[in-house]
Amino acid sequence: MKLLDGKTALVTGAARGIGKAIAQKLASEGANIAFTDLNYDDNVKALEKELNGIGIKARGYASNASDFDATDKIVEDIVNEFGRIDILVNNAGITMDTLLMRMTEQQWDTVINVNLKSAFNFIKAVQKTMLKQKSGSIINMSSVVGLHGNAGQSNYAASKAGMIGLTKSVAMELGSRNIRCNAIAPGFIITEMTTGKLSQQVIDEWMKTIPMKRGGTPDDVANTTLFLASDLSSYVTGQVIAVCGGMST
Repeated sequence: MKLLDGKTALVTGAARGIGKAIAQKLASEGANIAFTDLNYDDNVKALEKELNGIGIKARGYASNASDFDATDKIVEDIVNEFGRIDILVNNAGITMDTLLMRMTEQQWDTVINVNLKSAFNFIKAVQKTMLKQKSGSIINMSSVVGLHGNAGQSNYAASKAGMIGLTKSVAMELGSRNIRCNAIAPGFIITEMTTGKLSQQVIDEWMKTIPMKRGGTPDDVANTTLFLASDLSSYVTGQVIAVCGGMST
């Protein structure tokens, strides 16, 4: 028997990178997967086909995660399609990095809305189902930047720090109903987003600050997500687990 047999997971921002790895990992342990991305594009279709091919049920949805009403409708559609939601992974996120003196109001609002408000939207929408089930695991994707801050990322750091406060508050509110809420704080994870935006020199300098002297992989984050999604972590809630090779110590 697999760790997540009979369960349904909803993963936001799952068409690529860390979100894709999470969807693949949870599916490999038997979970049916509903996942979202901003557009129903070729990446979504390919992942949908891949996951259905391993014998679980999977469906991708186009979703603007920062839109409250649209999120409520998507979650309603998922419950109608899958019957339940046992696991929510709030992974959707973007960066718009620049120094605070150059940052526009739009850059601030967009990052806060996509990264933080989206988590509120989805938690608000799924809690109705989880409360009826009297069970659930909510996993919010924070960042080591949310723990320590980072120059040029005040909007991103604020959104990820906000995820930690949200996580701890939800854990306190819903714990008595057997609904757990935890956060993961990834460090430097090698994805298309990081390698595409950073020069090799910057990457090399960053590696020097990591005790393990390497970047993480999406699978490193996905494995931690699996732990928090499964009954292996049945007495873990309100926690922040840094997946960072020691850079946050």
